[in-house]
Amino acid sequence: MELAQAQADVRRIYRGGFSGSLVSSVIWFAASAVFQWGSQPAAMAVLFFGGMLIFPLSTLVLKIMGGPAALPKGHPSIALAMQSAFTVPLGLLVAITLGTIEPSLFFAASLIIVGAHYLTFISLYGMRLFGVLAGALVAIGSLALFVLPGLRDFSGWVGATVLLASALPLYLSGREPTRIAN
Repeated sequence: MELAQAQADVRRIYRGGFSGSLVSSVIWFAASAVFQWGSQPAAMAVLFFGGMLIFPLSTLVLKIMGGPAALPKGHPSIALAMQSAFTVPLGLLVAITLGTIEPSLFFAASLIIVGAHYLTFISLYGMRLFGVLAGALVAIGSLALFVLPGLRDFSGWVGATVLLASALPLYLSGREPTRIAN
């Protein structure tokens, strides 16, 4: 199978990755709410464990929509998708460590980790829009960590909003066969 065909399959089956972004935004909103109105360690747990549910919940959204919800067994893109997904919980361990030392660093560091993980989606989906999403999340996290410390306590909310705002453009871009990043 050629790369362009594998990317087209991923875009078609996962509808441009919109459901992952949509589900992620809900988890980020929930974690941000718990951080603001509950306990900071609980918020870290919500993002960490909720993040593990992103793929199954995204698949559920796709199943509700009808049509395929998973790549066929043996598809060459499955390994890259899994490798990319496993980078997030491993990276979040670093964010949790930072958050344990200084809670306001947790979301900013998490944004950088999650944003970096979206870089592989450029190749996986063949969509440059994932580069924009990755850049936005990394930029927000970096600004909060290094330039605007006042943004730290709100960076989870901002990240959740960016993820939510990306869902529709991802869905629409995933339908365009010309949106290939090769």
